[in-house]
Amino acid sequence: MTDSSAASASPSAPEIEWLTVPDLVEVTGLGVSRVRRLLEERHLLGTRRDGKLVVPSVFLRDGEPLSEIRGTAILLSDQGFSDDEAIDWLLSDEDSLGTSPVQALLAGRKAEVRRVAQALA
Repeated sequence: MTDSSAASASPSAPEIEWLTVPDLVEVTGLGVSRVRRLLEERHLLGTRRDGKLVVPSVFLRDGEPLSEIRGTAILLSDQGFSDDEAIDWLLSDEDSLGTSPVQALLAGRKAEVRRVAQALA
């Protein structure tokens, strides 16, 4: 993945902080194998930047994966989105939501985000 894709959230969005696996280990207090399992099981979505697997820090809340990410990631995958495309969509402004989908998830608007995601097919 190039820096121009998943990092290209809307111009109005705050700069995205990307966490490496060692960063995730530190932030979550979990071991490397558990962090990798969270990625495999889609509790977190990651992408490769400069050869390193990274996760947007906004996908975590209070040191834990944002619980709404998993179901949304699975729904997007079912719609044919790759992880990179799902990350792009989650971080970019979505007109119908008035904000980025991840910000809407953080605001408790999970059902609305998933309705919009379902309509993307």
